[in-house]
Amino acid sequence: MTAPRGLLLRALDRIERIGNKLPDPITIFALLALTVIAVSWLTAKLGVSTVHPGTGATVTPVDLATAEGLRRMLTEGVRNFTSFAPLGLVIVVVIGIGITERSGLITAALRRLLSVVPPSLLSAGVVFTGVMSSMAVDAGYVVFVPLGAVLFLAVGRHPLAGLAAAFAGVSGGFSANLLITSLDPLLAGLSTQAAQLVDPEYTAQVTGNYYFMIASVFLVTIVGAVVTTKIVEPRLGPPPARSDEDSAGMGTLSPDERRGLRNAGLVFLAGVLAMLAMTVPENAILRDPTLAGERVVIQLRPFFDSLVMIIMLLFLAMGIAYGLTTKSITSDKDVARMSSESVAVLGSYIVLAFAAAQFVAYFNWSNLGLILAVEGASTLKAVGLEGIPLLIGFIVVSAFINLFMGSASAKWAVMAPVFVPMLMLMGFAPEVTQVAYRVGDSTTNIITPLMQYFPVIIAFAQKYQKDAGIGTIVAMMLPYSIALMIVWSAFFALWLLTGAPIGPGTPVAYPSL
Repeated sequence: MTAPRGLLLRALDRIERIGNKLPDPITIFALLALTVIAVSWLTAKLGVSTVHPGTGATVTPVDLATAEGLRRMLTEGVRNFTSFAPLGLVIVVVIGIGITERSGLITAALRRLLSVVPPSLLSAGVVFTGVMSSMAVDAGYVVFVPLGAVLFLAVGRHPLAGLAAAFAGVSGGFSANLLITSLDPLLAGLSTQAAQLVDPEYTAQVTGNYYFMIASVFLVTIVGAVVTTKIVEPRLGPPPARSDEDSAGMGTLSPDERRGLRNAGLVFLAGVLAMLAMTVPENAILRDPTLAGERVVIQLRPFFDSLVMIIMLLFLAMGIAYGLTTKSITSDKDVARMSSESVAVLGSYIVLAFAAAQFVAYFNWSNLGLILAVEGASTLKAVGLEGIPLLIGFIVVSAFINLFMGSASAKWAVMAPVFVPMLMLMGFAPEVTQVAYRVGDSTTNIITPLMQYFPVIIAFAQKYQKDAGIGTIVAMMLPYSIALMIVWSAFFALWLLTGAPIGPGTPVAYPSL
């Protein structure tokens, strides 16, 4: 057992060294943007094209190395940056988190948590919480991933292992949850459109993947915890020495701190009650009145769209309540200072986000991602596999395409019209094909630098390892990706063999066959 494991760790070390010899991430994204321009020019000159399986339209590369392309890059460059999804989310959430962190609430809450959670369950607990964070859409990347590092450091474990465990849960397990999330109706709608190419009356259920995704929560948790303790931590070695800031106040809670936690908890409870009041009644503020009669999860679209602001306000209120109780906040000037100081440390990330935003925009404009997705799907279809082997191949292709095309809905919009009808005719329900897609899409989220939150993760890692780069994150997350791909795919295949329904009223077999 020792030799193979030693070989694995040496291979990961080599991946990290090679990856970190690459230029600074800011430079890499700038070079990638230039590469997209060059490739778009070359593929356009070569006459590359494909046919969109959903619309039947011919898709060709858009040559960005033209006067029109240059004009677009110059006129829309600022818009690319300001509309870059992670940028606004990170800054808004950090405004609230800055208060909870600098008032002392996070430290006190961690000390309380560590006093009741057995150390042996910490890895599993971090991964599990990361998986469940998808209820808050993308906020888990900003809120929970850095918290995982802080949790591990607080108990004398390597903070990057905590960051990796949290990232594996948040991103690798993004499709799994114990509850229905905003992703379910989004994918189900696209699956319905694809299924109606075969059966015009078919409607893919929003809860069609629910049973499988509940089981997947525990599967991802176990795999993530094992990889963290058996591979990632041994490879990282001893944790860095804790700074005075990290070590301060990790002893017993004082009476003021306990009262502060109680008051912050009451604020949290009030926030939950307020959210219920704004979502549960039929005419609630955060329900879309134009969608009355639709499923509740669809009517709640305004709630999902509001989650980032809700989280920021909740953190802000809890931090202020704690700070006023413990006297770490004495006036509004303290609140303004804490938030400003927290946002100020994002300087390097903001520059990185500018370069990443241009690359993502150019890649989308060029149609290269769409062409890759369509051609990948066509290649798999032409292989001639059937049944479960075809579904496993579909998982692999979905995982590969995810390395180049980050949006889950955009990829499914391309792949569903090909694979949903094909697998319906082979006897598999559309929801089964959708599950296979979700498994493949999740497993490579954590290793692709093209994922829009990857720069955020690098910035978090650099707090504990100044020279951390793309190689550091890829080498650290690759064991999770491989393990999830193998174990999750095998679990999926076994589920199909049992014939158990994958959701309420959703059998594995296409019902009309």
